[in-house]
Amino acid sequence: MANNYMANCQAHWKGITPDEVADYYSNWADTQQYDQDLEPGVYNGPVIIADEMANSFLDCRDNIRIIDIACGTGRVGEELAHYGFKQIDGLDPSAGMLKQCQQKGIYKKLYQEFCSDNTLPVEDGVYDCAVVSGGMGEGHIPCSGLQEMCRIVKPGGMVLIVMRKEYLQYVGEYTERLEPIIEKMEHENKWELLERREVSNYSFNRDGVLFKMKVKKNTVDHISALESLPKKIPA
Repeated sequence: MANNYMANCQAHWKGITPDEVADYYSNWADTQQYDQDLEPGVYNGPVIIADEMANSFLDCRDNIRIIDIACGTGRVGEELAHYGFKQIDGLDPSAGMLKQCQQKGIYKKLYQEFCSDNTLPVEDGVYDCAVVSGGMGEGHIPCSGLQEMCRIVKPGGMVLIVMRKEYLQYVGEYTERLEPIIEKMEHENKWELLERREVSNYSFNRDGVLFKMKVKKNTVDHISALESLPKKIPA
């Protein structure tokens, strides 16, 4: 367990850049160790997010269009497939991760992209749901990525994020910013926060937190939800 934990920590060290994150994950995937290091029981985010999806979409699961943001090697897709979801696309900045993901044959389309304030090559309102498990952390998805998640999901669709709870306290990008932005986007009528729920043993026996938002509109002003909030704390 200690070696697994250290391998994961190397992807989250303070000051790591997005490019360094992508390179680290590619190397981790190329060694065939990622899925072993983060096996079920150690990292339970994919099971948590898939269970939430199953509870949220009781019927016609084979027609629900999903994008798995920070899809990695496709662990979330595997869990979703167990519940009968079939229309799954993935997005991840790591070429090595996407190579492993593609080999599983679950995802319809894969994008090598980083979810941030840059516009993704996806049209407005394409998906019924965007899911994120394991994509939040130091050097990972910034707060501005919430805007793109909202944009690419159709009105009435959902955005589901599960992450380690403690990141809200010590990852500078999220401290006193992530939850205020979620709330501000709700006040701007972009989405409705349906639930904020703490979940036990998200990863490495650490608790997580799940955010569940229902999209109201996907025409997003990329500045409005961010301009009045504190800037990222310098490294």
